[in-house]
Amino acid sequence: MIPQAKIRNFCIIAHIDHGKSTLADRFLEITGAVEKRKMKEQILDSMDLERERGITIKLAPARMEYKGFTLNLIDTPGHVDFTYEVSRSLAAVEGTILLVDATQGVQAQTVGNLFFAIEQNLTIIPVLNKIDLAAANVEKCVEELVQLIGCKPEEILKVSGKTGEGVPELLDEIIAKIPSPAGKEDEAARGLVFDSKFDDYRGVVAYVRVIDGTFRAGDKLQLMASMAEEEILEVGSLGVGGYHKLPELETGQIGYVVTGLKDILSCRVGDTMTIANRRATQALPGYKEVRPMVFAGIFPLDGAEFARLREAMEKLKLNDAALIFEPEHSPAVGYGFRCGLLGLLHLEIVKERLEREYNIEVLVTTPSVAYWVTKNNNERILVKSPLELPDPSHIKNIEEPWVRADIVTPKDYIGAVMSLAQEKRGIYRNTEFLSESRAILHYEIPLAMIIVDFYDRLKSVTSGYASLNYELDNYRNADVVRLDIYVAEEREDAFATLVYSDEVERVGRAIVEKLKDSIPKQWFVIKLQAAVGGKILASERISAFRKDVTAKLYGGDVTRKRKLLEKQKKGKAKMAAMGKGSVEIPSDVYLKVFKR
Repeated sequence: MIPQAKIRNFCIIAHIDHGKSTLADRFLEITGAVEKRKMKEQILDSMDLERERGITIKLAPARMEYKGFTLNLIDTPGHVDFTYEVSRSLAAVEGTILLVDATQGVQAQTVGNLFFAIEQNLTIIPVLNKIDLAAANVEKCVEELVQLIGCKPEEILKVSGKTGEGVPELLDEIIAKIPSPAGKEDEAARGLVFDSKFDDYRGVVAYVRVIDGTFRAGDKLQLMASMAEEEILEVGSLGVGGYHKLPELETGQIGYVVTGLKDILSCRVGDTMTIANRRATQALPGYKEVRPMVFAGIFPLDGAEFARLREAMEKLKLNDAALIFEPEHSPAVGYGFRCGLLGLLHLEIVKERLEREYNIEVLVTTPSVAYWVTKNNNERILVKSPLELPDPSHIKNIEEPWVRADIVTPKDYIGAVMSLAQEKRGIYRNTEFLSESRAILHYEIPLAMIIVDFYDRLKSVTSGYASLNYELDNYRNADVVRLDIYVAEEREDAFATLVYSDEVERVGRAIVEKLKDSIPKQWFVIKLQAAVGGKILASERISAFRKDVTAKLYGGDVTRKRKLLEKQKKGKAKMAAMGKGSVEIPSDVYLKVFKR
């Protein structure tokens, strides 16, 4: 049995690309959790997608032994779209490392994650990473951290996750500063389910932080929210390379429980696990309900794949608690799901995981935010898709979501950032200076303006130096209309979008121009049109392939050439009439359009 006094549970939080995974690698190497011959970069990033993009998408737990202590580490994502993964990790630990890149300084997500940790009342260890790089400005970054946290300069540790410099001292600091768990060993077992995945042979595998009591194989578990019961098949610790079986999972530990449950919906993230014959009386607080920011339709390209897509979505939901979905039917693309997500990167990752892990080709519709619509009879409805918008004559008013945005930027780019925020209908609140050279601009901006191209534009106008963090604020009145797109004179519901009235013509023109460049040519002319109601606002044409029907002619009267060309013209007109609505649009075109 491991005494709770010898356990330390902690996670690493930071802005994207500040070196969390590399620092985790050094922890695992120094503690001997991984043999040197098996060591590789970003060892906790288990998905190919994470390695290809160079970002952490899923939280990753690992257990280490160091100087007689058991250290349970959770590596977290840094992108704003995966903040829910961060919040779940923080709820399972007693302390956290706040990691800052010494070449970049404090960034927006650094601030956002810090507030999460403060809300959980965790012990925070400030750390500067990448001090070995020539571009590192340790003095300036220390000043920013002191301004942000209010700590003393000497409390900030300096490390290099790449070379290992300062990492043993950081491990000692974790043991010294982060408190041990304070669970009750003799109480009824209670465990917080902070993540889970599905095993085809053993059912749901729950990742659990044991708060009180002990879990053993053979015990009959009960989940207090779903009331599901099943015999525990196996328990153990979460280490590099998979599961490590243990006789029992004790108070204060982080590990896995093979539940044997085949019903995916029975074991939800945030639920409290207990033992049926000695049931706990009070459930753990769990997590705040996730609030999706962006909604998009996901449909199988092959309609016969709908059942497989449903199964894949349920398994993905088990592993991605921020994903919300419900069935949807579109006359244009058939049966699929309306999905609620945390952002565009989250949407792209879900699409790629469906295609890679479950081998299902999907079509993604243009993403939009959710609007509250008040009808003339004062009925309020939540519109998650442009196709759900009632007839304009029945609408009293429409409200859209706004966010509180924090933009960290060098002071030289403040003017450019303010111009961009104003262009995106932002309302300026105030500015805070982290140091003489860097500031945080606080804005309120419509969410619809954030999800389209704001982040890319922000990086462009600040030469890549600015960073963004945002969270939902409230709903405010909006003047929006539904923009429809017609391809070959047939309305494509997947391209329908809600647009501000004063921008509808510009957006419509941009979409048809993008479609003109993206849709492959056919043997007939393809008309592309953007319309509001019955009014065409923008149009383009994709010219047809043209066979040289006069190639076989030589000499003779010019009328022979004209006859062949006229015959070709009639044939193309006939093909165009037959081809209405039959233009196949590649799935990547939808992604190109909404990332316009």
